[in-house]
Amino acid sequence: MKHPYSQVHAALSKILLLSACLLMLGTAFPAHAQSERIISGIITGENDSPLPGVNVIVKGTTLGTTSDIDGRYSLNVPATATTLLFSYVGYLTEEISIDGRSLINVYLLPDIENLMEIVVVGSRNQNRTILDSPVPIDIINISDLAATTGKVEINQMMQYAAPSFNATKQSGSDGADHIDPASLRGLGPDQTLVLINGKRRHQSSLVNVFGTRGRGNSGTDLNALPASAIKRIEVLRDGASAQYGSDAIAGVINIVLKDNTEGVTGGISYGAYSTAIGDGFEDQAGDVLYNINGKNRIDGEERSYDGNTMKIDLNYGMKLGDKGGFANMTTEYMNRERTLRPSWSWRKGYGTAAANSFNFMVNSAVPLNENMQVYFFSGRSFRDTDAYAFSRDSYADGDNRSVPSLYPNGFTPRITSNITDVSGSMGIRHTMANNWKVDFNNTYGKNLFHYYIKNSNNASMGNASPVDFDAGGHSLAMNTTGLDFSKYFDKVASGFNIAFGMEFRTENFEIFDGEVASYATYDVNGIPITDPFTQTVATNDNGDPLPGGSQGFPGYSPANTVDRNRTNIGMYTDAEINLSEALMVGAALRFEEYSDFGQTYNGKLASRYKVNEMLSFRGSVSTGFRAPSLAQIYYNLIFNNIVAGASQPTLLAANNSTVTKAFGIEPLKQETATNYSVGSTFKWKGLSASVDYYFIEVKDRIVLTDPFGSTPEDRAILDPLGVDKAQFFSNGVDTQTSGLDVVLSYEQELGAATVRGGVAANFNSLEITKIHNGSLNEFTFFGPFSQAYLQAAAPKHKINYNAGVSIAKFSAHVYVTQFSEVELQDFQWVDTPALTQADADALYPVATDVYEAAFTLDLNLSYKITKGINITVGANNLLNAYPTQQFDGWTDQGGFSDSVQMGADGRYIFGRIGFTL
Repeated sequence: MKHPYSQVHAALSKILLLSACLLMLGTAFPAHAQSERIISGIITGENDSPLPGVNVIVKGTTLGTTSDIDGRYSLNVPATATTLLFSYVGYLTEEISIDGRSLINVYLLPDIENLMEIVVVGSRNQNRTILDSPVPIDIINISDLAATTGKVEINQMMQYAAPSFNATKQSGSDGADHIDPASLRGLGPDQTLVLINGKRRHQSSLVNVFGTRGRGNSGTDLNALPASAIKRIEVLRDGASAQYGSDAIAGVINIVLKDNTEGVTGGISYGAYSTAIGDGFEDQAGDVLYNINGKNRIDGEERSYDGNTMKIDLNYGMKLGDKGGFANMTTEYMNRERTLRPSWSWRKGYGTAAANSFNFMVNSAVPLNENMQVYFFSGRSFRDTDAYAFSRDSYADGDNRSVPSLYPNGFTPRITSNITDVSGSMGIRHTMANNWKVDFNNTYGKNLFHYYIKNSNNASMGNASPVDFDAGGHSLAMNTTGLDFSKYFDKVASGFNIAFGMEFRTENFEIFDGEVASYATYDVNGIPITDPFTQTVATNDNGDPLPGGSQGFPGYSPANTVDRNRTNIGMYTDAEINLSEALMVGAALRFEEYSDFGQTYNGKLASRYKVNEMLSFRGSVSTGFRAPSLAQIYYNLIFNNIVAGASQPTLLAANNSTVTKAFGIEPLKQETATNYSVGSTFKWKGLSASVDYYFIEVKDRIVLTDPFGSTPEDRAILDPLGVDKAQFFSNGVDTQTSGLDVVLSYEQELGAATVRGGVAANFNSLEITKIHNGSLNEFTFFGPFSQAYLQAAAPKHKINYNAGVSIAKFSAHVYVTQFSEVELQDFQWVDTPALTQADADALYPVATDVYEAAFTLDLNLSYKITKGINITVGANNLLNAYPTQQFDGWTDQGGFSDSVQMGADGRYIFGRIGFTL
């Protein structure tokens, strides 16, 4: 392998060569005559918020430009020009005389009658899909969702706001109980790129290793961001690796932070979940269901509500100077108690984890002059979480994982964590004299995940065992430096924009060890075993070895520790040309080089044709890639897989380990993808609609294999390691995902009332086209159990319906979300693994868990008491819907169902008081 710095030097040479070509291309266009001059300024709207994408045109000509993300514009105008026109959909057009000025700042008033024509309404939001874009983009108004739906975390808001976005609370899934895996269009959490104000956001250091959505993936922790700091979320539902780089196979989520400059807004919300689980469960469950207190929840539980949740948020904006500078600060505190739902005796703590979090974020920008601005945004999140693991029976019942003197009746360990997330970005934007725009920036982020195991023991230590353990953890840090150039040529065709740039990124992944008692097995003398040939493991009365490490989650040992780095350098160019008023064509090309696996080129073509002001057609084709994460390459751990209440010590071996090579698993390489999308948009009066079909082919997709250990050959490798099973990361499958997004909305004024309604739907299907098992057994490598989880990352369809009415100070909204049937394979595949097709055929009838199609009904009512105080009450999942109960006790998460569709917490009643000062 070449030295990283030689790779950087070679890539920089290519960048400089391409940059020079692009600059020559830009200068090849006709220069503006000396009789022209530059007029610039800032365009703002309500609350002095900058307006991006405003059309600025010299009246009586086709000369024009658009404002950037900060509302800034710059335009060469003829000396004879007298008037500029400023137009923006949803705002009144302004006609302003130039009068010899070079600086013209503009304030646009909203056009109330036509405001809703901006974008399509979605399930939970009045702003949806931008109709004039060549690719589908959702606009999610998080502030409105937080104020009206009672949902307190971004993942849950997005789950019901964007039909192609999926995230559900997990239970009994180790780290996934604490950080929700989320995805677009049923692909992996690590195949969606997240940006903050257009800058790359770092991912979580957590790798999902249990039966959760995104199994084997690392995603971005959206819940680390305070919802009250967000102005809007833009969801690009299209492959964008050619524009943004790795991770953008499924799409891009861009989070735009608030930039209002005056006033204080905030709110206090409180809610709780009903513990009732419905007549169907009560009639059929009998007395086999338990909660953590050992009581039957149906007959003996005293609490009517749990999961009590309180959230306090505060946002403050202020001006900096008199040239449009601002600072916007947000702080948010949330306390959520755990929920407990019925389960079997080995899973008495089934439910959503408790969480206590404090988030802070600041967003700021200061103009240095008319053409230069310094910007900065930063945040810190701290989350203390608490989740139950699978239960351990008492020693008297034959479970040697329990120390009798500590837990005579058995125990349920708690996996708790401290998750710290920090980030900061700073840059400078400059519009040069020749109207080239430059953005130079640096962004840093780090996610630290530290495990603490409570209410547990190390059985091999006997009476000397502690009950709380520091189990170590992991972290991921990322630093990105970028330089971007762009220019708009208004005299080329009907408008031509070209952009190019470069990016240098460093990543660091670490695993740090816990205290000795959290991972060690002790000998008969109470000394950690370091030499199994000379030390004798502690045993019970029957002579059976006593297991070591903290029960629930064994700690990371010094043998697990990792400290790995890599670099990435990339460069891109993209162009967009309006060949006519009706036809737009865009193209992008990107080169990336990683220090640890090589180079890749990716491209994209997109187009939009406007038939008339009502109807447009659009489409795109692109290639994509995703580099294996450092965590997927180097993550390793010995953990306890619980199958029907029994422990299976399982080794998750690092991809570069000798054990992995012994099983014939190849070194990880990049995933590659091809995306196709075609659709249309329509708008007429109060009606808006968009329909988009997509097809995504991913090759060499990285997955976590099934556990190996059932054959004599497997045992020869694993027995010396003291584990029953082993799993690996591998480029295991090729997949094809196809689907349809449909978004409809309607709004109309009826006298004093405003009525609105909408439908937003996603129909999705994922097919595994090839399994790269090589000479390994297909059922052991990636069998039906794992295939079902991959295919069920999103329901076959999710349809959101909404309707609302606003009259004076009162408003009411109702939302219905319909989920398709979901089919999973349960843990019988792990307990008695299939090795042949005949074995699989015998297992399918008994191991298939079907979760019937279901729907949820949400309702909220709001009343504006005064100009600055608003009160909202409502219920999410008002009819208390649950996934279908499974009665054989083999569910992956150990409860009466898995966390599919709407999750397993039931009805949530809430109230909120919002205020503005």
